[in-house]
Amino acid sequence: MKELIEYIAKSLVDDPSQVRVDEIVEEDLTTFELRVAAEDMGRVIGRGGRVANAMRTLLRVSAAKQGKRARLRIVE
Repeated sequence: MKELIEYIAKSLVDDPSQVRVDEIVEEDLTTFELRVAAEDMGRVIGRGGRVANAMRTLLRVSAAKQGKRARLRIVE
């Protein structure tokens, strides 16, 4: 799942070297924190949050197929 988020984010931004995804595992929930360069933040979030919501949906579907729960947090 981490690779999925990295792939999508790197495809969207101008500076893929600044993309970093941290995985935080709790009891039954995995949180992925996505960090990108400040100038690429708008591309990752999208107009009205559409891109971010689409990424969250894909992550939830991928996690559900594996019988897990996951969420995406975009960190500035």
